[in-house]
Amino acid sequence: MQHILITYDVSTVSEDGKRRLRRAAKVCLDYGQRVQNSVFECQVDSAQIVEIRSRLLGVINLDRDSLRIYYLGSEWGRRVEHHGSKPGFDPEGLLLV
Repeated sequence: MQHILITYDVSTVSEDGKRRLRRAAKVCLDYGQRVQNSVFECQVDSAQIVEIRSRLLGVINLDRDSLRIYYLGSEWGRRVEHHGSKPGFDPEGLLLV
């Protein structure tokens, strides 16, 4: 499993852009946790990375929007610092359902 950070910026000047923004968020929520408006932390395997990239590239408009995927790897805990009001996200921590 790898820890990745997905960020996107979608132009929302049109209704189609607003739709793309919602769809991109829904795709990311299938794989991880929202940590800021258009920033998601995901714990995924190699096949899921290929899948999420493909799904997101099918949603965004490459002429108007941007997508970034940062590969933090298995040692991500030492590379991420969190400060502020929202609690940090630990994908390997306790999951209560």
